[in-house]
Amino acid sequence: MKRLIEERLLSWKTSPHRKPLIVRGARQVGKTYTIEQFGRDHFDGSVHTIDFEKRPDWHTVFDVNLDPTRILSDLELLLNKSIRPGSDLLFFDEIQSCPRALMALRYFYEEMPDLHVIAAGSLLEFALQDISFPVGRVQFLRMDPMNFYEFLIAAGKGKLAEIILDEPQTLSATIHATLLDEVRRYFFVGGMPECVRRYTESGMIRNAFAVQMELITAFRQDFSKYAPLSDKRCLDGVLTAASQMVGRQIKYARMVDGFSNPTIKKAFELLCKAFVIRIVQAASPAGLPLGASVSPRKFKAILVDIGLMQYLTNMPVELEFARADLLSIYHGALAEQFVGQEFISAGYDALYYWAREAKSSVAEVDYLITHDGHIYPVEIKSGSTGRLRSMHLLLSNYPNCPRGFVLSTAPFSNLPEQKLTFLPLYYAYSLAAGHISID
Repeated sequence: MKRLIEERLLSWKTSPHRKPLIVRGARQVGKTYTIEQFGRDHFDGSVHTIDFEKRPDWHTVFDVNLDPTRILSDLELLLNKSIRPGSDLLFFDEIQSCPRALMALRYFYEEMPDLHVIAAGSLLEFALQDISFPVGRVQFLRMDPMNFYEFLIAAGKGKLAEIILDEPQTLSATIHATLLDEVRRYFFVGGMPECVRRYTESGMIRNAFAVQMELITAFRQDFSKYAPLSDKRCLDGVLTAASQMVGRQIKYARMVDGFSNPTIKKAFELLCKAFVIRIVQAASPAGLPLGASVSPRKFKAILVDIGLMQYLTNMPVELEFARADLLSIYHGALAEQFVGQEFISAGYDALYYWAREAKSSVAEVDYLITHDGHIYPVEIKSGSTGRLRSMHLLLSNYPNCPRGFVLSTAPFSNLPEQKLTFLPLYYAYSLAAGHISID
């Protein structure tokens, strides 16, 4: 499966300032497969994988001391292979299981800079908080589920995938409808690689649902690893509630019965730390950085993956999939999840939206993005421009925002007199990644 992160991995490999790389992300987003495939494609030598969950007996290699020369010598004996700096890739998988290996990365950087070292794992934030980990000795890269572009590539629809990375244009009605139909399928399959594989091999969306169930079960089993950090029943309840509240402001008291707000908050924050939930914070478009104006009490959330979200909501799939308007599926929440997930895939580490609560009216715009020092509001909407009351209010009150974008199922159109550009939903990634001329 082609993953866009491969380009960033290649930049890391060829950089003269390369440091050991830690790839973070939720479980089962494809870290192991992608890194090993990258090693096979771009290294002249071998890929040496050390899986610390599979081989806990090898943890003792790092217990003696953290001398990289000795560690490498011991690993060569265990692997029965030579590890050659400059031509081979050393890959530490599930490194959260061996905190001493995490600590050793700084010494590989300082004493063996020619060796390419990548580490990957889930729940890394929990391992990192318990060890002394010097800043500046490693690089970090986050990996997310497959985005819509990668989904199309995996489905063998490369020509359609090329379209959504180009400048937007008015497509034929047939191509436009075909792309929207693929978005509909992505809504339910999602971007977890195993779900995509099951779907693309069979062409049956329902084959992805069994995998989604397995993945959610695995996530819930991980909850025991958070203990005694939080109550497992509360974590489970917060995960389900967050999936049902996408698009709505989060109120801890409304998420789970039988637990105090501090307990629910702790569970929510732990799921964020594990990349299972991503916060969307309310911010002011008055100026940059957006993070300086966030409200700690006003935020929404999206899940790591849209397929897992629809599974957790237990929505009636036959009814929702058959809806004519994509933006009406599950009251529009799937569309908001889709756009947020595409924005994160495009490199946004933090997501923001705008909300104003006045005595006379409430106004909200789904997302705020930035480009070249400007702030652009993004609304996910069906219907005519006359119904975009919140967007028009924002553009009127904040003249520093040069233009607003409306993501919908309508064809591409530009309305400069209203400072609005309408983009089909499938251009969400390109909008956030800067592939679209927005000045």
